[in-house]
Amino acid sequence: MYVPAHFAVGDDEVEELLGRPGAADLVTMTDGGLLATMLPFVYDAERRVLRGHLARNNEQWQRPVVGEALVIMHGVDSYVSPSWYAAKREHGRVVPTWNYVTAHVYGVLTVHDDPVWVGELVRRLTELHEGTRAEPWSVDDAPEKFVNGQLRAIVGVELAITRVEAKAKLSQNRSAADVDGVIAGLRADGDEQAAVAVEQHRT
Repeated sequence: MYVPAHFAVGDDEVEELLGRPGAADLVTMTDGGLLATMLPFVYDAERRVLRGHLARNNEQWQRPVVGEALVIMHGVDSYVSPSWYAAKREHGRVVPTWNYVTAHVYGVLTVHDDPVWVGELVRRLTELHEGTRAEPWSVDDAPEKFVNGQLRAIVGVELAITRVEAKAKLSQNRSAADVDGVIAGLRADGDEQAAVAVEQHRT
């Protein structure tokens, strides 16, 4: 990934992005070419692994991986209009762009075709996404026979992380006045999350 110095991401922010609930893209090179699947992951910071699961019918887990596997993590992203820049009114030499936060996570992929392993993963994923709800759903809320049937329909995958390339492109290359305009424009569009991200990364 091309990462100019002003868009570089520190270790703490990388850990935050990896630990944030959400789906990511698993990409593998196989003897049949590239395969990709979007799926939710849970991050184990102590072991430095990402864990997820694929449908049993998905050929991606069945094909041996050539080299490293890649997980593309997605943070906030948003369109940036040149009309938001103070520079537009000063000289007009501005163009549209896209702000985003992402991490390319490389590593060794292991498949876990084991219902116990997969069951523990499903519980962790469920707790991660249900834990903050007023009335959280639990795996135990569903009939055991039904759950066991669902677990047989998926297989686990685990990425042992070898390296991470991360980037936060959030208008850090613009003037203070332009950044103010981006923040105001994002808020006017109702994109508070993106506005806050730009505020947090302003130089």
